[in-house]
Amino acid sequence: MTALLEVTGLTAGYGTVPVLHGLSLSLAEAEIVTVIGPNGAGKSTALNAIMGALPSQGGIRLGGADIARLPVEDRVARGLALVAERRELFGPMSVEDNLRLGGWLHRGRAAGPGTGIADIFSMFPRLKERRRQLASTLSGGERQMLAIGRALMSRPRVLLLDEPSLGLAPRIVAEVLAIVASLRDRGVAILLIEQNARAALAIADRGYVLELGKIALAGTGQALANDERVTRLYLGSRRPEPPAATTQKQQQPEAT
Repeated sequence: MTALLEVTGLTAGYGTVPVLHGLSLSLAEAEIVTVIGPNGAGKSTALNAIMGALPSQGGIRLGGADIARLPVEDRVARGLALVAERRELFGPMSVEDNLRLGGWLHRGRAAGPGTGIADIFSMFPRLKERRRQLASTLSGGERQMLAIGRALMSRPRVLLLDEPSLGLAPRIVAEVLAIVASLRDRGVAILLIEQNARAALAIADRGYVLELGKIALAGTGQALANDERVTRLYLGSRRPEPPAATTQKQQQPEAT
């Protein structure tokens, strides 16, 4: 399988504190790969380093091109987009204006299939209903949908998703992850960090277990979901379920 995104020997940290220790992973076109692991393992650090928001050393190639030394905006231009854990929306601006900012890089160019505001509203009908509403007044689930939609406006080849279910009610978690799974059919490759390991493995083609900044285990989503060690440490005793049946207990749900 040809890698669309290839990360090799990635090291990164904060100041003098190292977090990642030679991380290597890959992602093929239209593939969902999840990274699971305990808090503090370096999952969010990995996404920020790949995006260029955090200094790092090692190899990062996108579509065969070396992007390891490019600034964030150039990585976006080449087809990389990050939906951060905090979502980082422009609260005083409307839903529609947030989306337009996401497509700023391509202003003046005709939108390709699936890349215009109309396409985002088709994917997220709730956003269309609230197109003139301020982003700060949206529910948690709506803010997550807007964050994903804004990232898609940049026409990414690879979408980096950091904890998309964080703080959401179980019903909204299932809805958001079902949308994430549908992006694969649109040709978008997704590198997913998700605290709900069971739900993440249910939609992932492959996965990695990250512990103490290093890959401890790798395999298909199904193989990891059935692995005794992964089950004991991250999944509990229940069998894996599809996204529609996932639960999320670690955070107090937001109103939806």
